[in-house]
Amino acid sequence: MKIPERPPELSEDYSYSSVVNDLFSAKKLEEFFEINNNQYPYWDKWKYIAKQWQYDPKKLWAAIKHYRRGGLLYFSPQLSLQLNAPSVIQQYLHEFDMNLGGTLQGESIIPSEDRERYLINSLMEEAIASSQLEGAVTTHQLAREMLESNRKPRNHSEQMILNNYEAMKWIVDNKHLPFTLDNLLQLHTIVTNNTLTDKADEGRFRTDDKVNVVDVQTGEVVHYPPSHTELLSLMKRFCDFANDKVKQFSFVHPISKGIVLHFLIGFIHPFVDGNGRTARTIFYWYLLKKGYWLIEYMSVSRVILNAKAQYARAYLYTELDENDLTYFVLYNAQCIQKALEELKQHIKRKTAEKKNAMDLLRNTNFNERQIVLLQELMQDTGRHYSVSQIEKWFGISNQTARNDLNGLVEAGLLAFRKTGKKIQFFAVKDFGMKIRKK
Repeated sequence: MKIPERPPELSEDYSYSSVVNDLFSAKKLEEFFEINNNQYPYWDKWKYIAKQWQYDPKKLWAAIKHYRRGGLLYFSPQLSLQLNAPSVIQQYLHEFDMNLGGTLQGESIIPSEDRERYLINSLMEEAIASSQLEGAVTTHQLAREMLESNRKPRNHSEQMILNNYEAMKWIVDNKHLPFTLDNLLQLHTIVTNNTLTDKADEGRFRTDDKVNVVDVQTGEVVHYPPSHTELLSLMKRFCDFANDKVKQFSFVHPISKGIVLHFLIGFIHPFVDGNGRTARTIFYWYLLKKGYWLIEYMSVSRVILNAKAQYARAYLYTELDENDLTYFVLYNAQCIQKALEELKQHIKRKTAEKKNAMDLLRNTNFNERQIVLLQELMQDTGRHYSVSQIEKWFGISNQTARNDLNGLVEAGLLAFRKTGKKIQFFAVKDFGMKIRKK
């Protein structure tokens, strides 16, 4: 990835009021504010805009920096951060407040009888995508099969995915816990279990300064984290900040703050490895603590995975422009928005498929769980299931899962085969034709 150009050093000779007068005279002032508030571009975009306007780019950038001044986010005396709230971010945050928390709206988004299944699905998707972001090499299908069947990981990549899945389950179960050094280290232990060169590095802060953030394509160092000698004080401060014990001079929206926590773990880089996966899990943890329960049904990392270069640039824009976190918050807000839309479309599609299956199988004796299984097979006849997978999927007992599958075998719709000690159930030949006859 090409490293963004660092913004220019600004001269005190540039006057904000003179730029405003110039833009007003050129009939560009309204566009100036509109672009900043609805796009919040980095220097490289403003430089291009200045060229279009036939204006001095440094002078225009000086005006931008003046206009953005005042968005101080207090973390510690050693680390200066900025965070602004342009209109585009406020619009996202309003929509998230309307959709990700509360109860009444949430009840209409996910049918109550399907919540357990959707939750397991989303935790798996997030675990897979977050691991792939950090280099896990495996297919989505193999990763799902491992998690759904409780199969042991066969390699390093599968171990990363399983660890992420366990970490996501941990924060869902422990969302009430405060952010403490012990809890953070426990989370990191789960994330990195059996994946580090030195097992002693699991659940401990790094002990030297050999860890840097490197561009995988060029090998260029793009970020030098703080010295390991500062980690204890920085991470104690991180916990105070995450527990809302660091007083702010203005209100910081919880979703913005969750994204800031994500950034801070990447910036401080407290661990030898697993910083990115830990950071994204902490983001979920903070939002769940703040009541944004729907976030656990969404895979934000899956959206990030499809725009990895933009993710990296959002980090770099922030660091290169005086730690202005607005770039990183805006990028992540866009990803959350896309993940929310994907969830809505997924639920809409699955609800329609379920209704069609219910209509098709209206006069049968199949229970609703069996109908859901048949619906899934109607979409993909190549899928196979195990008793433990159905048990986990629907949150039912082992015997109930076994009865559901055996009932479909007796109906002539599923067959089974033994693979080692496990039994796999799958659609019979001419499954579609037999379903229609039912």
